[in-house]
This record gives sequence, structure tokens and C-alpha cells, in this order.
Amino acid sequence: MADESPLPNEEHAADSGQPEATRCGFVALIGAPNAGKSTLLNQLVGAKISIVTHKVQTTRAIMRGIAMEGASQIIFVDTPGIFRPKRRLDRAMVDTAWGGAKDADMVALLVDAERGLSGETAEILAKFADVRQPKLLVINKIDTVRRDTLLEIAAEANAKVGFAQTFMISALTGDGCADLLSYLAGAVPAGPWLYPDDQLSDLPLRALAAEITREKLFLRLHDELPYASTVETEAWKDQADGSARIEQTIYVERESQKKIVIGRRGETIKAISMAARQEIQEMAERPVHLFLFVKVRENWGDDPERYREMGIEFPRG
Repeated sequence: MADESPLPNEEHAADSGQPEATRCGFVALIGAPNAGKSTLLNQLVGAKISIVTHKVQTTRAIMRGIAMEGASQIIFVDTPGIFRPKRRLDRAMVDTAWGGAKDADMVALLVDAERGLSGETAEILAKFADVRQPKLLVINKIDTVRRDTLLEIAAEANAKVGFAQTFMISALTGDGCADLLSYLAGAVPAGPWLYPDDQLSDLPLRALAAEITREKLFLRLHDELPYASTVETEAWKDQADGSARIEQTIYVERESQKKIVIGRRGETIKAISMAARQEIQEMAERPVHLFLFVKVRENWGDDPERYREMGIEFPRG
């Protein structure tokens, strides 16, 4: 498997033997932090391409996952959770989320059934009326609340916004996801596929590998190092024996954070590296030699270059 994913190829339809009446479209997944957008994306695509942790705001950039359903290719856009921004990075993430909605053919609002329409979801719902594309309401985590509560959430949301359709699902178990996918397959515009039918994401492997390591970092150090770190793949070299040598850098803001990442006798970074390497190997379908480095870069959250690496716009001012 090559390091970089292939670019969209509209001519692929002509030489792949795909059916004539094909459909293809973009569906943006919008919602508050931890509504389950990344879990749903992974469930619909059938593979893990977006990181999932119990911490909020772990998706920073737009992640695209590609699902096939019959003759339809559905490109899901997993956006960062929408919340009240406090830092420059927060503003960039929220701007990225709304930007992803504007560029899609359809927009799905994911609602956490346990939290209902309060707080950040209520604020999103108020702005959602201005979204011009067809809108879907997707109520997630339905196995955690009573049926009458689900119906109340659906009725209240539909009274405020004109949703084309409402779905009740569990992204974690997959309950209701087949119905959602089937609906979208018939709703996306007619047109040729933009990607090969076996491609799961438009992100290059080096970017996905960095996301995997960032997830392991979050899972290991979520209390000590909540949002003060980022991961970049600095080098990816294909070896003669078929393996890949990958060098990644974990950037933190202070020397004390570097010590936390490394851990006593290097135990923490070894554990992070081992967990990340195993998952990257499964994704790349080949042996991987992963080398992690930790560097202090003060105020990296104000560095435009770090934002470009994450694939999000640097907010000015």
C-alpha cells in the first residue's frame, strides 16, 4: 500500500466496470463534542479511520470516510465538535466544522440522546436553520434512554428545524445504521464515483498514522496532558523488506509535559509507541518500525505551520 492515498479520479468509473446508474455525494456529520460522530463514521465506513476517545474535542481536522452502498458512494465528512471556543485552536476547529457543513451535499446533525437538546446542541440547532442543504436528524446512543424520551427529542428538534428525515441509532452497536446508510445511498446526487470502490479514506497514510498515535497519547495521558499536544509524521520510508520506517514527533508546550510523555525510564512513550505501532501495522497491512520523538514547542497552538499540518485554517486575530 502506498504512503499517499490516490487523488479523486472521476475517470475511474469508465474503466472499473462499475454500474451505470451510480450516485456519489458528501454528507457532513455535525454535532457537539462527544456526540458520537467519529464512532458513527467508523461504523458506516466499516473500518477505523477517525480517532475515538472518551475525551471531548479529540477530532481537530476534517476526516473523510468513504462508504459504498450498492451503486452509491457516500463520502462522510467527520467534523470537529462544535462548542464555545476559548483558544485560537478552538476557534479553528469550530470554523472547520461549519466549513465542512457548507461544502457538503447533505448535513446530518448528531444528537446525544443522554444529553438531549441542551447546551451546545441547542446552540447548534439554532444556527442549523441557516444551513441550506438537506438536513437529517440523527439521534445517537438510543440504548441509553427511554423510548418516550427519544420521541420527545425528535419532536422538539423537528419543531425548530425542517429535517428531511429523522434516524435513531446506536453508533457503537450499529443499531439503525444500516437504515441510515440505505437512505443516504438513495439521497446523494447521481454521478460518477470520485474514489476507487475499495478506498476507505482520502487521507494519506502518514496523516492517519499521526491520528492513531495522537489517540494513544490521549488515552494514556488524558488527565495530565489534555489538549497541549499534537503529533506529526515527519518521515515515512518504505524498506527493502516490505516494512515501513515511520518517524513521528509529539509536540508539547512545556518541558514538564515532555517529561510526562516520556515517563519514568521511558515507560510511557514505549507503551504509546507499542499501541500505535500495532494499529498502524493493521492499517498499512505491513510490518512497521515506529520511532517517536518528543519536542517542546512553546505556544505551538499559535503557529500557523502546525495548523497546516492538521489540515485546518489558521484563524487570524
